[in-house]
Amino acid sequence: MSIHPERPLIIQSDRSMFVEVQNPMYDQVREKITLFAELVKSPEYIHTYRMTPLSLWNAAASGITAEQILESLHQYSKFQVPSHIETEIREYISRFGLLSFEKINGRLVCKTKDPEILKEIMAYRSLKNYFLEEIDHFTVVIDESARGVLKQELIKLGYPVQDLAGYQQGEHLPIALLPQTLSGRPFQLREYQKQAIDSFYASGSIYGGSGVLVLPCGSGKTIIGIGIMAEIKSETLILTTNTTSVRQWIREILDKTSLTEEQVGEYSGNLKEVKPVTVATYQILTHRSSGQSEFTHMGLFQQRNWGLIIYDEVHLLPAPVFRFTANIQAKRRVGLTATLVREDQKEEEVFSLIGPKKYDVPWLQMENEGWIAEALCTEIRLPLSKEWKEEYLIAPKRQRYRIASTNPLKIEGLKKILNKHQGDSILIIGQYLDQLENIARELQVPFITGKVKQDEREVIYQRFKNGEIKILVVSKVANFAIDLPDAKVAIQVSGTFGSRQEEAQRLGRILRPKQEGNQAYFYTLVSDQTIDQEYAMKRQLFLIEQGYQYKIEEHDLL
Repeated sequence: MSIHPERPLIIQSDRSMFVEVQNPMYDQVREKITLFAELVKSPEYIHTYRMTPLSLWNAAASGITAEQILESLHQYSKFQVPSHIETEIREYISRFGLLSFEKINGRLVCKTKDPEILKEIMAYRSLKNYFLEEIDHFTVVIDESARGVLKQELIKLGYPVQDLAGYQQGEHLPIALLPQTLSGRPFQLREYQKQAIDSFYASGSIYGGSGVLVLPCGSGKTIIGIGIMAEIKSETLILTTNTTSVRQWIREILDKTSLTEEQVGEYSGNLKEVKPVTVATYQILTHRSSGQSEFTHMGLFQQRNWGLIIYDEVHLLPAPVFRFTANIQAKRRVGLTATLVREDQKEEEVFSLIGPKKYDVPWLQMENEGWIAEALCTEIRLPLSKEWKEEYLIAPKRQRYRIASTNPLKIEGLKKILNKHQGDSILIIGQYLDQLENIARELQVPFITGKVKQDEREVIYQRFKNGEIKILVVSKVANFAIDLPDAKVAIQVSGTFGSRQEEAQRLGRILRPKQEGNQAYFYTLVSDQTIDQEYAMKRQLFLIEQGYQYKIEEHDLL
């Protein structure tokens, strides 16, 4: 067996992989394996990745073959790739497309390349009622209304369906992109935005029409959604995270397309407009008067003949919306996100009901090309005082995290960072309202929480963009879909346990290109040798996977 000690990769028999961070080939191997594996752990010197069925199916859906994966493994592995790993990779990759949904003579059918597989799934008692008529050993007619449910069930059995059954056109709506914005600035799609749109639309063929596009915050995912609307030219329902984001979508649509105010509506807690293009919040869709009652506004899915549904920040899609999405598989659907990671582990639901990953561009590639700001990530470790440490040690585990997160010494570290960045636009973001309130009071700066009224928020955001306000303290409302293009520094004083998606979103607040220099700074204040430090390592996983390195500094070195 040949051994290559100079290579950075060790492949384990459970499909996990160890990568040496300080190896000269680290960047090359990371870029290759993130296409088909997920980062699991990222201590300082050795990062652990794992190939999962879903990561391999997403790779297959984006056109990556088993041979390309094996070529990468052979190229960078210190030791011979275990033969059973090669077999498993080929097996999992081949399973995508082994079952497909298609239309034959107007009927929805399930086709297979292996009749034994079809026989196996038809034997499941829970699935029998969905299969209506066997045409031959390779084809069976299925219940049209079960298109989504069957995809959910089959992926659980290890058979991801390639859905080639096509889509309803929806009500026609002429939409054109403008050559210049309303303010007179030239406007055109960037090259990677065109590629993302093309990968989803696939020239209008059955191979396009559903899927997820993964791009960094600040890369213009809203513009990509609008570009898809201009390709499909039909009435569109857009679902997003909050009212701020709803209005941001509406502003962009009116600024960059031929649509008018009469054609674009807001459907939120404040307004209930249903127009040819309607932008709604997830919150309003999942509203109900009690835990046992019907969802008041889910009928929005059926109120017009939508030809396209856009799921913004699809990694936050609430579970009840999945159930309704299962019933509208004949609609074109696109998910937009900076990360496929879901804290509820429902990535398979996204794959089945929204579609597989169709486009993914590495964050550092975008940074190198100047489309997003260059980000310097720094973790500042601070001690606990003697009194605080004593309280921490006797507290229950969940309470320990709050104690470590709200460490009073973080304010001292915060002030040193602020002194270093005087004159820059700075966001201070955290989890605990009392901690943030104390910071805002001490610094005498505005503080935005979910309780601040929408109109008041937008005034403060505008003043921040204009440079009238230089420091802004924000709660979790700043995690998602807030347009703060001039923020140069983000300081995270506390977070939601080990949320990787939150880390990505918070960094995303500062990634839009800067007018003077293209440098952004992301700081995380962490209580040293506590559970706060453990959770910080988990949150950093996604960004390390993208190629970012966290510099670690002790408090007294600031």
